[in-house]
Amino acid sequence: AYPYMGAKGLIIGLLLLAALVSMVKLTPIFEAIVLFVGAHAAAWLLIKGIAGFEGTALAPYFLLLAAAWLLAWRCVALLSSLRPNQSVARNALRLIIPAIFGAWILIIWEAVTRGAGIPFILLPPPSAIGARIANSLPILGSDVRQTIFKAVLIGYVVGNLAGFAIAILADRVPFLRRGLLPIGNMVSALPIIGVAPIMVMWFGFDWPSKAAVVIIMTFFPMLVNTVAGLAASGHMERDLMRTYASGYWPTLVKLRLPAAMPFIFNALKINSTLALIGAIVAEFFGTPVVGMGFRISTEVGRMNIDMVWAEIAVAALAGSVFYGVVALIERAVTFWHPSVRGG
Repeated sequence: AYPYMGAKGLIIGLLLLAALVSMVKLTPIFEAIVLFVGAHAAAWLLIKGIAGFEGTALAPYFLLLAAAWLLAWRCVALLSSLRPNQSVARNALRLIIPAIFGAWILIIWEAVTRGAGIPFILLPPPSAIGARIANSLPILGSDVRQTIFKAVLIGYVVGNLAGFAIAILADRVPFLRRGLLPIGNMVSALPIIGVAPIMVMWFGFDWPSKAAVVIIMTFFPMLVNTVAGLAASGHMERDLMRTYASGYWPTLVKLRLPAAMPFIFNALKINSTLALIGAIVAEFFGTPVVGMGFRISTEVGRMNIDMVWAEIAVAALAGSVFYGVVALIERAVTFWHPSVRGG
C-alpha cells in the first residue's frame, strides 16, 4: 500500500545479508564495509519510499529502520576496535567513526519525522533544513559575520587575554588571589539574561555590547583555570629552579606556564562554546537587523522554523570548528603531555 513496502524485500535482503556477513569469520574491515553499505542502502530506500506519503508509516517501517541502525552500530563498533599501525589510517578512523555516528542521528531524524508525520512547525526534517541553508546563504553569511567575526572573536580574544593577565597578577600578588577568586566565582554565576540588557544599555545595540557579554563569560573561566594551572607544577621542580637561583619570572616562563598549558587550553575550549552562546543570547535583547540571535528571535515570531533550525545548524557547525581549531592547537603546544602522547 505504501511505496517503501514495494522495496521491502530488497530492504530486508540488504539487512539480512549484512547480518549474515557479520556472523561469518571475515576481516573486520571487510565486515565493516558490508555492514556500512547494507545499513545505509536500507535506510536510503526507506526514506526514499516514504517521500510523498509522510505520516503513513506502519510498524514494519520503524522495525526496518531499527534493524538498519543496529547494523550501523555494529559497523561503528568494528571500526572502533581497529588498531591500525599507519598514522594516516588512525587519523581517518578518527574522522570516519564520528561521521557515521552523526550521519545516523540525521538519518533517524529524517526517517522518524517523515514516517510519523511530525508537523513541520514542531520539527522539520534535516533535508528541509539543508534546503533552507542552501537557499539562504547570503543571509546566513551576513549573520555569521556580525555574530562570529565581530562579537564572538573580539570578545573571545579580549576576555581570554584579560583573564590570563589578571591570573598572572593574582599569582604574583597573593592578597589579590585570595580576594579576587571568590568574587570571580560569584560574578561568573550571573545569569546572561540579566547581564545582556545591561551591556546593551551601556554599549549600544551594535556588536560591542555583545562582545562585552562574551568578555564577561570568558574572563573568569580563563582566570580560574590559569590560577589552578600555575599551582600545578610540583614542589620538586620548583625547588630545583630555586637551586639554580631562578627568580619568579624565569620560573614562571620555563616551568609553571608550561605546566599550566593543559589548564589554559581547557579554559580556551570551554570558552569557545561559551562565547558563541553568549553572543547569540545577547542579540535577543537588541541588535541591528542582522545577527544569528536576531534572526532566530525574528523567524520564530514569523513561524519560519526551518530558518531557525538553519541558524542553529550554522551556529553548531561554527562552534564545532572553533572548538576543533583550539583542540588542534592544544595538541601542537602540549605534545609532551601524557594525554596527548597517549593519542
